[in-house]
Amino acid sequence: MAGQVRIPATYMRGGTSKGVFFRLEDLPEAARVPGPARDKLFQRVIGSPDPYGAQIDGMGGATSSTSKCVIVSPSSQPDHDVDYLYGQVSIDTDFVDWSGNCGNLSTGAGAFAIHAGYVDANRAENGMCTVRIWQANINKTIIAHVPVANGEVQETGDFELDGVTFPAAEIVLEFVDPADDGEEGGSMFPTGNLVDELDVPEEIVPGGKLKATMITAGIPTIFVNAADIGFTGTELRETINNNPDTLRRFETLRTIGALKMGLIKSPEEAAKRQHTPKIAFVAPPTDYASSSGKIVKGEDIDLLVRALSMGKLHHAMMGTASVAIATAAAVPGTLVNQAAGGGEPQAVRFGHPSGTLRVGAEAKLVDGQWTVTKAIMSRSARILMEGHVRVPEGSF
Repeated sequence: MAGQVRIPATYMRGGTSKGVFFRLEDLPEAARVPGPARDKLFQRVIGSPDPYGAQIDGMGGATSSTSKCVIVSPSSQPDHDVDYLYGQVSIDTDFVDWSGNCGNLSTGAGAFAIHAGYVDANRAENGMCTVRIWQANINKTIIAHVPVANGEVQETGDFELDGVTFPAAEIVLEFVDPADDGEEGGSMFPTGNLVDELDVPEEIVPGGKLKATMITAGIPTIFVNAADIGFTGTELRETINNNPDTLRRFETLRTIGALKMGLIKSPEEAAKRQHTPKIAFVAPPTDYASSSGKIVKGEDIDLLVRALSMGKLHHAMMGTASVAIATAAAVPGTLVNQAAGGGEPQAVRFGHPSGTLRVGAEAKLVDGQWTVTKAIMSRSARILMEGHVRVPEGSF
């Protein structure tokens, strides 16, 4: 009878997500390179594909926020400390999506680099260790400012993050040049427009025309006005996720946007690219009750944003989508900017299902095209468990 393979691993929360972190050298040899063996290994670790949608036989938590794996290794790039590669494991279908980054687990990547021995915490200055991360999915630089004490990552603290129950130590992330300029150096607005008019089915919008802002900063994201699709922007997860017809319409809209952005060449490709692009809807600020019951006052936020991840409304906000929100808000004329009241804000506080988040971006107009130099936000990270994961022999 076949036994099980033991693989060193660390289970971490980063921001409002959590995942299984691996050092590259600890992986079985077949999984140290991209390919089917790595995908099958990560699926078995997480417990996918699971037709029950529960991931009972794995480390996943049956949500897009908890169905994730990460590989960290010494960096292959000059002036960087580590390479960080992220896999979004589909819950109920047979694939792992490598097309984008996870902004929340980027926080964990910075802390894990120190935990794993790739970065010496003693090089810290004033209690802060700067970790330069190469995000290998999208070939971008992320700078994590990780607090340290007594030669170790400081994980406990009083920083509160809506969507996370307990406070922890604050980690500041800088996403450097986060726009995806494409192979030929295109605009971070891939159509060249701040607002496009999409042709959509009548069931989505009567008349078949829908305004959208499509941007590639942080992660490719399609923004639409909540009111245009029959929502208020105050919706919680149950309102969206318990309605299969609503989810189907959002996926149709996401596919239309992905085609317009040039991310896919045929509608069929969208099924194998669930992680990107994201679809989000925005609205001007108003009072609402968050998922914890806390009242968020409209006067305390600049706009409302709800976003879907892997086909479901996210319980809070993805970190990469937060970069897209900050960037789009900083560019006058986008739907996000209009929902936030216009102007050229360098930072916005937006309301999401679990509460609020403040994000900032530095955007400027260069030779007629908008560019973003960096986006900044605060998150936290904590090790939940460390040791070994086990998978059956022959499963990868």
